[in-house]
Amino acid sequence: MSEAPTRNDRLPPPVIVWLRRDLRIDDNPALVAAAESGGPVIPVYIHDEDTAGRWAVGGAGRWWLGRSLAALAGVLAERGASLVLRRGVAAAVIADLVAETGARAVVWNRCHEPFAVARDAAIAEALAARGIAVRAFDAALLHDPGRVATRSGGPFQSFAQFWRECQSLPPPGPPLAAPARFTGPERLVLSEELVALGLAPSRPDWAEGLASAWSPGSVSAVARLEEFIDRRLAAYHLTRNDPDRGGTSRLSPHLGVGEISPRQVVHAIHTRGEGLPAEPFLRELYWREFSYHLLHHRPDMPDVPLRPEFADFPWAEDSEESESLARWTAGRTGYPIVDAGMRALWHTGWMHNRARLIVASFLVKDLLLPWQLGEAWFWESLVDADLAVNAVNWQWVAGCGVDAAPYFRIFNPVLQGEKFDPRGRYVRRWLPELEHMPDMFIHRPWEAPPAVLAKAGVVLDRDYPRPIVDHALARRRALSAYQQALRQTPPHPTLSPEEGERAF
Repeated sequence: MSEAPTRNDRLPPPVIVWLRRDLRIDDNPALVAAAESGGPVIPVYIHDEDTAGRWAVGGAGRWWLGRSLAALAGVLAERGASLVLRRGVAAAVIADLVAETGARAVVWNRCHEPFAVARDAAIAEALAARGIAVRAFDAALLHDPGRVATRSGGPFQSFAQFWRECQSLPPPGPPLAAPARFTGPERLVLSEELVALGLAPSRPDWAEGLASAWSPGSVSAVARLEEFIDRRLAAYHLTRNDPDRGGTSRLSPHLGVGEISPRQVVHAIHTRGEGLPAEPFLRELYWREFSYHLLHHRPDMPDVPLRPEFADFPWAEDSEESESLARWTAGRTGYPIVDAGMRALWHTGWMHNRARLIVASFLVKDLLLPWQLGEAWFWESLVDADLAVNAVNWQWVAGCGVDAAPYFRIFNPVLQGEKFDPRGRYVRRWLPELEHMPDMFIHRPWEAPPAVLAKAGVVLDRDYPRPIVDHALARRRALSAYQQALRQTPPHPTLSPEEGERAF
């Protein structure tokens, strides 16, 4: 009589699921494929900072990542899987895991950052040479960034053209359901403790504001999406530019680490939000797609201006050590709408999109500091820091990217504040020293009469600084620098620069 089969005889070999920017179980093709193999599933997150180099996750992003991994571990455990955490260079860690577990397959969802594309290709080749099956899936974007192309096969140079092309493509399919249950490995796979990854700040712990503002994890992501559709989507096109009204989705950090997929978002918009005016929001989601489309074609985009004539732009001298940069990062420029945005960023790890445009324009055009400095600060400070979107947005404001804002349109921070925060609610929330300033002067406190300042309890340069630059003079300096770099005068002579500012 033959012996009863052992567990290893009954089950296929284990499958390693390498998780990166896909920290969810819903609509996760790699996890679904691993579960469908019938073998044990080993979900792994590898904290590999060496490969990313200077684009390793920033401080705010690390805080979010730690919370997100903890949430994912809990969700996986409910379905029979244990999240394995490791540190080190991904290629070496995966090789070790294959040897430890006897896995015969490694699956993952594609990442589109240039360093990740190169790393993944090398790992796939090394695994294939050892006879290990590798499968990669699309899960981070609605469309493969390399397959959306012009007739000549190149990248689109404007978002409008890209948007029209995407609308002509087959719509993304419905999201995949999460596996009901995972089979765990026969033997325990050793894992690092989450604290050993060093993701949380220690001393000082600057993340109290982040913790009060956010709840990372896929469950929170889905709840936020549903709340946005039910309560905000209908008026999104009317309220999205007002930083004090909370009209945006605030889904960006959840999308950034993959707690929710763009396919889930689109599907929910078309089902739960059926009949609502969704196009303005969907265009924002496709701006993210456009950013990765450009990054695919220009891997140097986070560092190099897309327009070559900007390579020798006459920025202010000693930019990285300047007092101007320090006051901008601290929210002490003397322009309330700028400072409110920067302090909101520091406290919550997030900034409203209109405020991002204002503070970016101020850094690049009023202070004449390189856009890469702002990009780096956002990368460190944003919980939704995203390599492609961050680079595209900064180049758009600086005027050196595709589809960029005309250089002669320079945000006037006072007019921007008065237009988008007319009652000063956003400013008062983040600048409590100006809480009692009347609406008339909330965006220009230096113009307030002494009696008004006294009644508001404000002493300029003690409680709140005077403007670091005179906007009118800074604007003329910026226009001169741009005209010098581009060797041209402002186009559209019938549209004055000041009218261009008001167009925003």
